[in-house]
Amino acid sequence: MIYFDFAATSPLDSEAAEVFVQASTEFFGNASSLHDVGGQSQDLLENCREELANLLGINKKGLYFTSGGSEGNFLAIEALLTAPKKAGKHIIAGIAEHSSIHGVLNRFDGYSITYLPFNSSGLIDVEELERAITLETVLVAVQHVNSEIGTIQPIGEIARICREHDIHFHSDFVQSFGKIELKKIAPLVSSFSFSGHKIYGPKGVGGVYVDPAISWRAFFPGGSHERGFRPGTVNVPAIASMTAAAQKIHDQLVQSQDRFLQLRGSLMESLNPIKEYVHILEAAPESQLPSIIGLRISGIEGQWMMLECNRYGFAISTGSACQIGMQAPAKVTQALGLSPQVAKEFIRISFGKTTKREDVVRLGETIIEIVNNYKR
Repeated sequence: MIYFDFAATSPLDSEAAEVFVQASTEFFGNASSLHDVGGQSQDLLENCREELANLLGINKKGLYFTSGGSEGNFLAIEALLTAPKKAGKHIIAGIAEHSSIHGVLNRFDGYSITYLPFNSSGLIDVEELERAITLETVLVAVQHVNSEIGTIQPIGEIARICREHDIHFHSDFVQSFGKIELKKIAPLVSSFSFSGHKIYGPKGVGGVYVDPAISWRAFFPGGSHERGFRPGTVNVPAIASMTAAAQKIHDQLVQSQDRFLQLRGSLMESLNPIKEYVHILEAAPESQLPSIIGLRISGIEGQWMMLECNRYGFAISTGSACQIGMQAPAKVTQALGLSPQVAKEFIRISFGKTTKREDVVRLGETIIEIVNNYKR
């Protein structure tokens, strides 16, 4: 099976796996314990916090470790709403946000929520966002990189607008962490979330940054771990493994982007014989993560195309794995205003560090064969 679903998850890097095993066997103490074994684990934990904070250009005092992106989104938004910059009960979010964002926003009785669509390029219109702001607006939540088509939202502009209107700004960085340089962007937001398994780290670990200037109240009161941000014994081995994976992928950012651009071009070229049926959902190159390709093929349901590719030995997807489990169309198709019928045609192809050009070409040739067989 040739894997083209790296936007959903990635395999654990071998060096990160070694770090996990070493930390599990040599630094197994509870980081909150007061004896020396616990102290060794605590030292490792704080070294990881400092290293990740340096990679992200943030104050380590605002960095908290979680079980992943979904929990991070939940806890960050809950924290921000305990310390709004002004009184109000209005929230603005993107239609195409991750399901964890929609899930937490649906909890809030008494709040009105405005959901913003994408323009034809798959981006939030910042002028429309500004028009949606009211005197009651206390929070904006916009994902940095869309997980289904890879468009990169103008986080800097959105952050400026939020500052000017005294509004907290949360951004889901799960798809951009380890794939885009974040040092200039991360300090601009009130909070952001990230995850380990998207960057060849282990599953079940991630993090949240909340601006240390915000005096939030814990969602789970009485917890002593992570300075009260979340309860439960901290998973130090997984955090160490994620940190090793983050260091490694960060060192390869420029080379990886160049390679993904070439692979993207190879796939587009290979699909030329059926280009009249292929519709790529993308932004201009400067606003597009090259490793994620969202597309639809006219007249062919995405789920059927995915199953056929699977039969030929290629793993692709029909969007966010969290949404697929609900058997619902990709949220990005709703944000783009596609009809329900057209939305069903959506598929996603995503590249990773093991993706080879010859495999990309073979995938393109296989899709052509599937389309021609279907059209006949």
